[in-house]
Amino acid sequence: MICPHCERSLLRRERTGNRCSHCHRSYALDPKTNPLGLNDLRVRRITTALTDGGRVRITPDQLWYALSRKRLRDDAFAPGCVGPAVGVAVIATIAAAVSEVPQVLFLTAVMLLVALGIAAARAAGVGKGIPTVPREAFPAQVLAEWRKVYGALPAGVLDAGDSAGAGAAEPGAVFGVLVCPDPAVLAFLVADGLPARYGLVPARSPEEARAVPSSGPVLVLRDIDAYGELLVLRVRDALPGRTVVDAAPPLRTVRALPQAVPYRESGRRPGAEDMRLLAGLGTFTPEELKWLAKGWRFPLVGLPPARLLTVVERVAGQLTRGLDADRRRAADLGFLTWPDTAAPDLAGDR
Repeated sequence: MICPHCERSLLRRERTGNRCSHCHRSYALDPKTNPLGLNDLRVRRITTALTDGGRVRITPDQLWYALSRKRLRDDAFAPGCVGPAVGVAVIATIAAAVSEVPQVLFLTAVMLLVALGIAAARAAGVGKGIPTVPREAFPAQVLAEWRKVYGALPAGVLDAGDSAGAGAAEPGAVFGVLVCPDPAVLAFLVADGLPARYGLVPARSPEEARAVPSSGPVLVLRDIDAYGELLVLRVRDALPGRTVVDAAPPLRTVRALPQAVPYRESGRRPGAEDMRLLAGLGTFTPEELKWLAKGWRFPLVGLPPARLLTVVERVAGQLTRGLDADRRRAADLGFLTWPDTAAPDLAGDR
């Protein structure tokens, strides 16, 4: 790896204890020991891209997705050693059979069964799309090491509480509601001041949205998954007669984009009743329903942050264009879309 301080190329023996043997300075992340294979220079490059060169601030969750994206896209179940393990187990079993030693034959047969089981699980897609580092563990497993070495989070990454209470619509300026169940995305939008600019009160649930003293439109920002689809239904049921705009594009549109990388969380799948409701909508194919039932999702934190701000502003501008002349001129048609094939991949695989 390259030392983030003196930029010397370091062999493993030259960087014991996460310290460069040339400049004697400590660094945060070693690709050989970090579960995401990260190094400090890669984190800085991706953070610079996500913050648009420092123009916007991002949340740790957005950084988590960008740093996990390459691993999520890989198909491997148990990377590195499944094939060799099967080969070794086969050779060992044959050797044990020739030697006619029962105990050795039994142990090698067990080795072969385990290796074949792992290979079969890999082929079946078990573990595919499940993050190496769960989203909720990212601050402790990655960012804590960064903070320990550098004393703060990477430049442009919001710390906990940085955006608390900032940017919400002022009393008397409420025009509508912005519903988003993802606290990281809400914190990102609030830190930019977007809700306040358009008179939108942030809410994380239909219940919070119903408590807002407004009869104006409701903008729903959500992940593209089973829970997101059901959230739109819940908001419309909770706010009858209100204009509810679902800003997410259709699932099949996003799945067709090669750079939109989904993920799923271990043990988190929609229930049978949830799937029954989704099937009743009549808008999903059987294959799409099967995909949703496995817990796959395209997360909002996966959108390049600068692009997310741009498209949410367009939707908010359209909804609030009658509020005043300036907003009428600023309003622009267009709803939230995932990056198209021509859009630059800001997170990339750096």
